[in-house]
Amino acid sequence: MKAGHKCLLFYFTLVSVTFLCHGKDPFFNDDDNLILPGFYNIPWMAAIEDYLSLSLITIPGSHDSMALYGVAKCQAWSLQDQLRAGIRFLDLKVFGLGDTLYVMHGVMYQHSTLKDVLDTVRAFLTEFKTEAVLIRVQPESFEKDTVNHMVQSLIGDDKNVWVDSGMPNIGQVRGRIVFLQKSTFTLGIPLIETNGKNIKEVTDVKDKDNRLIKQLNQATEAWGGYNVVLTFSSGSGIGTFWGMFLTPKRVAERVNPWLNQYLKQFYPNQHRPGFGVIAMDFPGIDLIQTVINLNW
Repeated sequence: MKAGHKCLLFYFTLVSVTFLCHGKDPFFNDDDNLILPGFYNIPWMAAIEDYLSLSLITIPGSHDSMALYGVAKCQAWSLQDQLRAGIRFLDLKVFGLGDTLYVMHGVMYQHSTLKDVLDTVRAFLTEFKTEAVLIRVQPESFEKDTVNHMVQSLIGDDKNVWVDSGMPNIGQVRGRIVFLQKSTFTLGIPLIETNGKNIKEVTDVKDKDNRLIKQLNQATEAWGGYNVVLTFSSGSGIGTFWGMFLTPKRVAERVNPWLNQYLKQFYPNQHRPGFGVIAMDFPGIDLIQTVINLNW
């Protein structure tokens, strides 16, 4: 084979490997087939010292974690794959009917119950005992007051589920599910969200970037206290006139690379700022790693 042909073959092989590892964009992913690089460190929390407060960790999360179906879907990977990719915060909306909590996205059932989710997370934590998975439950029914009791009944006396309001250190919650409380759901650690006017409504992506800067600044100021701080990078223009074609997927496709670049600016800092939980739509492997690496 001629030298030129060898170089060309090497180039296409390199491109193919890169494509297989990252999809078409290393920061945005809409491919439901997760392929992790061979060197990928799934149990990344193992490197965090036990004494460190959970509120002092910057954590990659997924917004509407189980929204895998419908026009306004927010994620591509299954729950199991999200966890293996490094996601450690789950955002769940549930509808209580009878004695079952169904996971929803708007009015659409997402082919899963809360029990299914907890079983998947427990299986992951059994395999990777150094990790902790934070879960926020948002009731989406008229029976909001009963959801607390239904969740409590579901977890029973499982010692591997954290429902206390006190802020633990990472050593106390390794191998455990950690519930977060806000508003009508009162099990777990208090949660505060960075805010802004219609933070999830997007009619102009550039404006979304600017609002996200303000939210992340709020997160840095509130980080490290007695609450878990949550910032959503997600957004959608569905339901608006000017942003009617801006689905969560289209927004994430443009916001995620920007978010990665914004967070990378802090890497030269000897003491990098903390942001708490950053919950994203369609995050790619490299973006998840950028969030994780803010901890080192």
